[in-house]
Amino acid sequence: MSSFQIVVLMVVVYIIVIAAVSVIARKAGRTAEGFVRGGRVFPAAVIGLFMASEVVGTSASVGTAQAAFTSGISAAWNLGALGIGFVIFALLFAKRFKRLDEVTISGALERAYGPGVRRVASLTMIASLLLVATAAYVSGGAMIATLLGIEADWAVVIVGVLASVYVVIGGMRSVIYTNLINIAVKIIGIVVVAIAAYAAADGYHGMRVALPPRMLDWDGVGWSQIGAWLVAGGGAMFATQYVVQAMTTVSSEAKARTAGLYTSLILIPYGILAALIGVCAAVVHPEIDSLQALPSMVVDLNPFLQGIAVTGLIASVFGLISALTIGSSTLLLKDFHQPYFNKENDEAKAVRFARLATLVCGLIPVVVALFASDVLGVTFLAKALRASLAVFVVLMFYRPSFGSRQGALASICLSLPAVVGWYIAGDPFGIDNAYIAILTPLVIMTIAQLSGRGAKARTPIGTARKDIPTATGPSAAPTDHHMSTGAR
Repeated sequence: MSSFQIVVLMVVVYIIVIAAVSVIARKAGRTAEGFVRGGRVFPAAVIGLFMASEVVGTSASVGTAQAAFTSGISAAWNLGALGIGFVIFALLFAKRFKRLDEVTISGALERAYGPGVRRVASLTMIASLLLVATAAYVSGGAMIATLLGIEADWAVVIVGVLASVYVVIGGMRSVIYTNLINIAVKIIGIVVVAIAAYAAADGYHGMRVALPPRMLDWDGVGWSQIGAWLVAGGGAMFATQYVVQAMTTVSSEAKARTAGLYTSLILIPYGILAALIGVCAAVVHPEIDSLQALPSMVVDLNPFLQGIAVTGLIASVFGLISALTIGSSTLLLKDFHQPYFNKENDEAKAVRFARLATLVCGLIPVVVALFASDVLGVTFLAKALRASLAVFVVLMFYRPSFGSRQGALASICLSLPAVVGWYIAGDPFGIDNAYIAILTPLVIMTIAQLSGRGAKARTPIGTARKDIPTATGPSAAPTDHHMSTGAR
């Protein structure tokens, strides 16, 4: 059996396994609520690994290696920032989100800022998730094209169709179960490639001889870039749809916190290994395009190890895409379809829409991916958009009286064009778009506060008062928490 056949066989076996899991889990997706929540509660460790698998996609793997190829080992900070973000999320926000029991980030923001903010926040989040999906397809297509010897465009289409269809079959429960398989395969794959790449580069000595000193410095990309990663990456975790959605699948506030900590334990070492591969590729294959840093090191492996690595990288695509599509379709279902097109709460109609939306959200980024190339740049543009929402997450939990509902609505409406425009302009004056994402809502909310139109005596979300919507109060505004799983 040839090397190519061995790799293809291992990939096919992996795809068959996750397809089988999706089919087995399909019963949970027979109701709209089961489709978006999974139909049951899950242990903290399972959700922690699930969230890690969501974050560690090809954008993280291939994108980090791509950045390390040109900037050095300090590119590991981009995933390290996500790990730090999950630590902060676990300590400061996980319990609060679990207490709300909202399946969407937009639903949580509505508690503090009203229905107008909910719709705009939902659109911002959907745009962010689809941008991440685009980056995942770009990196995944480039990787598969190199490893399997097919056209990159065809690779993107194949990945898009397969990754979308298996989520449509089983919904959230299949996403959780298949991502447990995915994270195991990803970790094994990245470890195998990192060890082989380190040996091929002749270890630390070989890297020191062949590369400029900055490539081995942990601040080589500059503290401004590291700060931007911490703001966009770490901050985005406070306001990411699939993270909030995952919090509704555990049984208690304590388990929500534990799940976030489990996630961070995976992300930080994974980022270091991915960056190490990129640095080693700069030694072994200095002539290649940076996007090929990780794939080029996989090609150098023996057939069996190559099969493990390729399967792990394909699992990275599937794991991330599944989270992005289920998150986007949930937002479309809860924030637009149900209130505007399904007021009678027809269950069959809701399920059909959820499945269709999942498929469409999986396929739209395929078209965009055919024209994108900067994997890490696109990924962190998307994180910057979520970071702007994170400002309101912090305010609604810890400073609810600051600013106003009108200010919040204006901030979110302006943040999207401001951040995207700043990114397209090439981050003028050396100011990363992540800082624009944070500053825009802060400035507008400060103006609202100083103008005397701030909210009067609003209390932190989740506290009991008769005159405000709460998670448990009798005057609570309409939310999704009343349609929770059978475990409650």
